[in-house]
Amino acid sequence: MSKTMNLTLHVWRQTNRSDAGRFERYEAKGITEHMSFLEMLDVVNEGLLAKGEEPIHFDHDCREGICGMCGLVINGEPHGPQQATTTCQLHMRQFEDGAEIVIEPWRADAFPVLRDLVVDRGAFDRIIQAGGYVSVRTGSARDANDQLVPKEAADLAMDAAQCIGCGACVAACPNASASLFVAAKVAHLGLLPQGQPERQERVRNMVAQMDAEGFGHCTNHLECEAACPKQISVEFIARMNRDFLVSMMASRQELPARGRKSSG
Repeated sequence: MSKTMNLTLHVWRQTNRSDAGRFERYEAKGITEHMSFLEMLDVVNEGLLAKGEEPIHFDHDCREGICGMCGLVINGEPHGPQQATTTCQLHMRQFEDGAEIVIEPWRADAFPVLRDLVVDRGAFDRIIQAGGYVSVRTGSARDANDQLVPKEAADLAMDAAQCIGCGACVAACPNASASLFVAAKVAHLGLLPQGQPERQERVRNMVAQMDAEGFGHCTNHLECEAACPKQISVEFIARMNRDFLVSMMASRQELPARGRKSSG
């Protein structure tokens, strides 16, 4: 027999970007331990709708821990108390009967609140767009071994590619840095042979866009790694920083040569 519980929720409500916002108190009754956190919110919203009240707005899509759409700060922790778990995969058995739960959106200037718990993560999309594309022609399907990739590089690239772009790293960082996200996106192409032609330009452009979006700087608090539901390592940030420095040095060395060519 599944355990049921009654909970008190303190939920951030905000009508739009310009609204100051405030916490509102809700009762979540008859919640079973097997419900996911989002299913619990669904139950609360059904009750609000039945009373003719505005439901709590929150992001969600696949509810399988894959898409990165869900993202709530639960009792001060992005995605909640269970490590390596997205909000949609967090189950209510992690909480005790009678618990009080504070639910907030991601807190970062670069993630403005659209409504309640929904934030605008378009900054991430623009960073990815700044990275451009891979110029290697793909054409039709090619043999799997047509272009050999060292196993170590393939494994690291796969680790980086696990990033789902949820933004927990930003929400956890005291500086609201997006370095872990950007580092993962830079690395999963930069580690592969197909990503080499644009490697230096890609890291310069993506880092520049990250700064332009207003994210803070990384000062090695390591909260991003702790909050990441895919457990992406901060070692990728060090790799990105090395690539960025090499890229900047190379671009500066090219400037005099270009100047001589134009003046000749």
